[in-house]
Amino acid sequence: MLYIVGLGLGDERGVTVRGLDAVRRCARVYMEAYAALLVLGPDPPSRLDSLEKLYGKEITVADKEMVEEERGDQALREAAGADIAFLVVGHPFGSDEPFRKAAHTDLVVRAKRMGIQVKVIDSASVVNAVGACGLQVYPAIVNNRWLGLHTLCLLGLSQSQLLDSAFLTLYQR
Repeated sequence: MLYIVGLGLGDERGVTVRGLDAVRRCARVYMEAYAALLVLGPDPPSRLDSLEKLYGKEITVADKEMVEEERGDQALREAAGADIAFLVVGHPFGSDEPFRKAAHTDLVVRAKRMGIQVKVIDSASVVNAVGACGLQVYPAIVNNRWLGLHTLCLLGLSQSQLLDSAFLTLYQR
């Protein structure tokens, strides 16, 4: 089984209990390196040591080539006979960086083609962090509209506001 485990935001304690349980059960643990700076910080050896102590497992740092190319099939072949964890910063598919999201999706597709079961374990992501910012996201909406881009808006509406006819429905323009 291949577990793709989101590490959440911040330090090693951002992983969920479900994610921690899965990592501790795995025979081998890989961690993406091209975004790991967010978790590993400016002193990667000491932070990696902290992760390994918390998880009780040695972590193999996987560079972009290992994840996206045939070298990544080594981890998938291992997952055919044992539980393997692949750690990613934030949410496995919640990245605002399309290349990371595509790499994780590709890993799942390759695993499925090889007949390997995959379980994705969610965690907090940048989307969660943006939701905590409130109106600070307004400049992004204006800029994206000016550039002709789409914007994900998380609205906190009360029940009475949802019933208010002043808000557009899916079929109104």
